[in-house]
Amino acid sequence: MLTGFQANLKAPDLDEIVAFYEGKLGLPIVDRRSMGPGHGDVVIGVGEDATICVEVGEGGRADTPIGFEVEDVEAVVAELRSRGVEPEEYDLPSVKTVDGIASWGDIQAAWIKDPGGNLIGIVTRVRTGTS
Repeated sequence: MLTGFQANLKAPDLDEIVAFYEGKLGLPIVDRRSMGPGHGDVVIGVGEDATICVEVGEGGRADTPIGFEVEDVEAVVAELRSRGVEPEEYDLPSVKTVDGIASWGDIQAAWIKDPGGNLIGIVTRVRTGTS
């Protein structure tokens, strides 16, 4: 019934968004539309039937509006660092990162911010034991 997925973000500078998502994260720009001065959006492909739509506006919400599940968060963080993207560091009662990565239970996670201040989660479910 419901297919596809789109996350919606805001950022004040779409050129910075394109440089970050395409240039640093390696994701394709599917569409860029201008609806007049100061109004427009960028659509970014993130896989089959999934996109991120970033429109002009103030970003930087406190929660994590989008996230990517990956096979190896440590390898992804290392690759992002090689592209100049540093993960967020947290030392909170609910989450503590070590070298940019938090671990709890069977989960490892890291967070990065795009130029609009939007928080992006990167998560791995650690497979342990035998099936």
